[in-house]
Amino acid sequence: MTSAPLAARLSIPSGPLFFPVTAYGPDGALDLDVYREHVRRGVEAGAAAVFACCGTGEFHALAPEEFQECVRAAVEETAGRVPVVAGAGYGTALAVRFARLAEEAGADGLLAMPPYLVVAGQEGLLRHYRELAAATSLDIVVYQRDNAVFTPETVVELARTEGIIGFKDGLGDLDLMQRVVSAVRTEAPGDFLYFNGLPTAELTGLAYRGIGITLYSSAVFCFAPEIALAFHAALNAGADDIVNRLLDGFYRPFVDLRAQGRGYAVSLVKAGVRLRGLDVGEVRPPLHEPTEDHVKQLAELVERGYALLEPAEGESL
Repeated sequence: MTSAPLAARLSIPSGPLFFPVTAYGPDGALDLDVYREHVRRGVEAGAAAVFACCGTGEFHALAPEEFQECVRAAVEETAGRVPVVAGAGYGTALAVRFARLAEEAGADGLLAMPPYLVVAGQEGLLRHYRELAAATSLDIVVYQRDNAVFTPETVVELARTEGIIGFKDGLGDLDLMQRVVSAVRTEAPGDFLYFNGLPTAELTGLAYRGIGITLYSSAVFCFAPEIALAFHAALNAGADDIVNRLLDGFYRPFVDLRAQGRGYAVSLVKAGVRLRGLDVGEVRPPLHEPTEDHVKQLAELVERGYALLEPAEGESL
């Protein structure tokens, strides 16, 4: 943990936000040595932040003790070079417990994921996140998706809550997000952060940029950081010809492949990390591994993606 405010550190889009997978050994137990290597490689490759034990990191599959070990390992490997944000979820009591474990492990902030299972009203959701914010000194980014969908008015109240610094959208309703951004800008002006949190967020990067949201999580960065970095640089520079080439030749086909299996947003990413030479193990149930044919298609797609990084005549990447 560093003394610099998390919001200030995250607001500078120096690179993609890195959501490492969690490494397991052949027996299914945590492999912290491999996990450390995965985090270290990501930071050295140019990640702007490490989001440990979140969706891609199988937060749902980790015992609290395992969660804390992974967060502590991520903090130690980053050594303050970039912020470490840890997941927190389930009901309020467990979310508070995970928050405190992350704080003890030295995390810089929390990504507050949806409460477990229940579909709550706006009043209950607001109370949940406010109680979480009050229970920890860590800054919080609230994650909208699935059963945690917010009205613009509720996001305004979140933005007014001490300790809540940002809002990550995993829903993909751009009309709603435009109204959220407008409402917060009008009713709670400040440095509130927004993140594109859709799976393979690069696919919607141009659309989110259009409403002023430039921060995003990159699952591709886990296994093909050079592709993710080239896309990030092109998107921020307004080099839409490069963005579109990578979208057409790599990202859209990757999303099509990801759609071939439930849970592939995690297991296909983990397969990609293994393809690149780091044995992070398989996913834990209830997720399942991609088929052999899908892994082969992924390998071919990654190769094609790297070929797309070769600049055309008169172009630089």
